[in-house]
Parts: sequence; C-alpha cells; structure tokens
Amino acid sequence: MIVVILVASLFAFIHFKKKSLENNVIAFLTTEENISESDIISSEPFIANLAGNKNYMVSIRLKNKNKTYFYYQNENKEIILESYTENGVEHVQDN
Repeated sequence: MIVVILVASLFAFIHFKKKSLENNVIAFLTTEENISESDIISSEPFIANLAGNKNYMVSIRLKNKNKTYFYYQNENKEIILESYTENGVEHVQDN
C-alpha cells in the first residue's frame, strides 16, 4: 500500500509541476509578450530529459507561425525561450 501511495504521489507531483509550468508560460506570453490566448494553437508540457530546470519544458505553437517554441522556467522563476523549431530545424537560443 505504501508503494502505491509513493508511486501515485510521484505521478501527481510530476503532473502538477508540468501543469503549473504550462500555466506560467501562457501567463508570461499573454502578459509580457502581448500574445492573445486565442493565438496559442497548442501548449504541451513535457519532460525534456535535460539538466536542471530545462528538464520540464512547454512547447507552444502560435497561429500564423511555422514554428514551435520551447520554454522553461529558471531558478529565479523567469520564463526562458530555450529553442524553437522551424521547418524541422532546431534553433537553440543563447541564454
């Protein structure tokens, strides 16, 4: 029973962390970048298997853009654009 509770807690924590990050990225885009929420076609939180804060990321697709943007949240709670893909080519940002 304890193992089940621990596993369920781990899954709940990961789900909460991804959903929280997704909400923070959308809030950042709508307030700081002045992007309308209706212009966001899709947002998908995921585990990126990268080091540190880049382990949890959110992919964003916008209307009229042929790019997918990838954001993470640093230790100072700032939302950072890590990279974007355009026509299948990844462009990593210098942060």
